[in-house]
Amino acid sequence: MTGATTTCFLCLQCGVQFAPSEAPPECCPVCEDERQYVRWEGQAWITPEVLAAGHRLVMKDDAGVLAFGIEPRFAIGQRALLVETPHGNVLWDCISMVSDEAVAEINRRGGLAAIAISHCHFYSAMVEWSDAFGGVPIYLHADDRKWIMRPHPAIIAWEGETRAINPSLTLIRCGGHFAGSQVLHWKRDDGNAMLTGDTVQVAPTRRHVSFMYSYPNQIPLNAAAVSRIAAALEPFKFDHIYGAWWNQNVIGDARTAFKASVARYLAAIA
Repeated sequence: MTGATTTCFLCLQCGVQFAPSEAPPECCPVCEDERQYVRWEGQAWITPEVLAAGHRLVMKDDAGVLAFGIEPRFAIGQRALLVETPHGNVLWDCISMVSDEAVAEINRRGGLAAIAISHCHFYSAMVEWSDAFGGVPIYLHADDRKWIMRPHPAIIAWEGETRAINPSLTLIRCGGHFAGSQVLHWKRDDGNAMLTGDTVQVAPTRRHVSFMYSYPNQIPLNAAAVSRIAAALEPFKFDHIYGAWWNQNVIGDARTAFKASVARYLAAIA
């Protein structure tokens, strides 16, 4: 809530939060885009208070990384990751609710220095997360600026192909799913990792990845876009890939799995 008469409504289908308003927005542009969809029952909204009354934020270890999700499953169902580095912690991707317990756990681990999000489907309650830690910066790529439904001074719409957040973390614009889709490269002692959301989608085998322009509407990504993603990641060494959902990660030899998956995908659509 931002006052007695305004609410930051959340889209019930995608979970993205909108700017304060007295009444729900007329539509959700994120869902009306061909990469998402409006729920069959029609556009609907939920307030943060109602969401919190029927759901809870859960914290779990996911392949050695603290992750945050919502139960029962809400909206797209992604989970966020706490990327812990000696230079400050970063929340990768985001979910639609914040809890006192999650804030306390992050503070116990050294606090939060920034937030970075792969693409607009996961913008969710990014402003509330930033505000919970004193207005930490939110790194989004400028090519996806049009999809920001709740503008905020903490948002940094960066331009270009790479952006270092700190000596351990580098954002890489891959494009593909969205023009500004980005992944996060994480240098760490127990194997470098690439955090990809669903810009690079971890397959159920957890030894392969794949690519789509629209997942729910089953529109594949074209060869040029996939080749661009491969070129963007080529300069970086990584041992693991962390995807967008619980336990969908490639742990060990992920760079080899990524290259093989790119070749397999391009052969399949040729």
